[in-house]
Amino acid sequence: MRFSRLYVKTLKETPKDAEVVSHQLMMRSGMIKKLTSGVYTHLPLGYKVLKKVENIVREEMERAGAQEILMPVIQPAELWQESGRWDTMGPEMMRIKDRHNRDFILGPTHEEVITDIIRNDISSYKSLPLNLFQVQTKFRDERRPRFGLMRCKEFLMKDGYSFHDGEKSLDEEFETMKATYTRIFERCGLNFRAVDADAGSIGGSGSNEFHVLADSGEDEILYCDSCDYGANLEKAESDLGLKPREGELFEPVLTETPNISKIDDLVEHLDIDIKKTVKAMMYKDIDTDKVYMALIRGDFEVNETKLKNFVGAKQDLELLTDEELEELNLVKGYIGPFGMDLGDITVIADKTVTGIANHTAGGNKADTHYFNLNLGKDYKVKKVADIRNVKVGEGCPKCGASLKSARGIEVGHIFKLGDKYSKSLGANYLDQNGKSKDMLMGCYGIGVSRTVAATIEQHNDEFGIIWPMSLAPYTVDVIPANMKDKDQSSLAEKIYGELKDKSIDAIIDDRNERPGFKFKDADLIGFPIKIIVGRGAKDGLVEVKIRKTNEAFEVKIEEVISFVEDLIAKG
Repeated sequence: MRFSRLYVKTLKETPKDAEVVSHQLMMRSGMIKKLTSGVYTHLPLGYKVLKKVENIVREEMERAGAQEILMPVIQPAELWQESGRWDTMGPEMMRIKDRHNRDFILGPTHEEVITDIIRNDISSYKSLPLNLFQVQTKFRDERRPRFGLMRCKEFLMKDGYSFHDGEKSLDEEFETMKATYTRIFERCGLNFRAVDADAGSIGGSGSNEFHVLADSGEDEILYCDSCDYGANLEKAESDLGLKPREGELFEPVLTETPNISKIDDLVEHLDIDIKKTVKAMMYKDIDTDKVYMALIRGDFEVNETKLKNFVGAKQDLELLTDEELEELNLVKGYIGPFGMDLGDITVIADKTVTGIANHTAGGNKADTHYFNLNLGKDYKVKKVADIRNVKVGEGCPKCGASLKSARGIEVGHIFKLGDKYSKSLGANYLDQNGKSKDMLMGCYGIGVSRTVAATIEQHNDEFGIIWPMSLAPYTVDVIPANMKDKDQSSLAEKIYGELKDKSIDAIIDDRNERPGFKFKDADLIGFPIKIIVGRGAKDGLVEVKIRKTNEAFEVKIEEVISFVEDLIAKG
């Protein structure tokens, strides 16, 4: 490609609405153009990168035995009503009507469609297992699209689905996909971690997310350097070394605590150990209006995803408003599990509460707290569960070493769906004994366009993008310093031609611009290798510069192609 023919417009200034580095640099380097909030055009340079990610994904999926298909974007409401997700997906699902007033959606995912295909085609265990995937545009009506390609309304995704005749087969495919995803992100040149995760609205059991590590990541992940444990905050567990309750159990005492409604103030005012306090958090299931009291040690926070999953809520849980608390005769900041009429309220205690002897909690009257409360003796709970957020430094649940924290950008997610969709949609098969059984399913997604953005978040500097060799729109940028110098321009053309003959993805900057202007564009766009044909050409030398390390080498003209090949081979 010739730079003079390339459709690209680079920007010196950062667009005002670009919040994160990837968004800023993709806009400045002319890779994407915003059409409207959360919707972008991929211009030639950006589209080339997108296709490179897509091709890596495709090659590794096919290597793992998966077959590529392409399903419709438009999906009929009937399928989603049959699966039960029409009412649970929420406002993120883009719904449309046709001229006959029939309901459709623009696909955010394709579990229903693929299950419908398989239930009509597969009837015997002999046709299983089967893994099908597609690379396709998805649609989600994000409430607040932001961060460029990180969170938008329209995005490119690889989604794959496998079908099985038993747990063993599903487990094997899950591990195969985990290894496949590992190869994909390694080939993309990314520093990433696979972590345990919540299955979310997709459902099922067994779930791993793949996170690119970057300070701008929306998710917090906890991981262990001493073993392979890793989980996002929604799923993370730890070993606190909790011990059984010990010592004499005293009788409850109601104490005046005027204007002290916060745990930190209570601890400071009364000079007590925060580990001897218990918070009562009041939640409502927005689907059923059922109310829950979550009890947790004062120095911890409730993990709402864990709580939601534990109680089996279909939609999110929300903290009760001040008005809703008043209706229950509860006073914000002074709620506790003792001395109140629970009625239909279900009380769930975090595991940290069980071992606290003589703890302090709200008195259920304004400006009061109870001392010397004990679970089991003074009050009871419906269930005890892990419903808290894990903290950095706590013990790894696998090996006991201290957990560390990092920010992550989710780029991939694999699930064991089990029979969630096959049962509701009637995807069954006849086993070896002629008995009808529900197929078991797996689901495997990669955000292709998000992977592009995540790569930039991890690979950039003050001058622009630093593309890994495997994803760069062009691997080599040949730059004649002075296009009016015939020796320089003809040598640059010769090198460019030889690179193309070697099937090396190259571009020649044949624009009549100052060398500094060309160098800045090259660094902004992030070409991994620059070959600068300048004054040294008359002495048989060119300069080869590596974007990642900023190293520069004087190379003989006759050796430059082999030198570049070696650089590419090393990655």
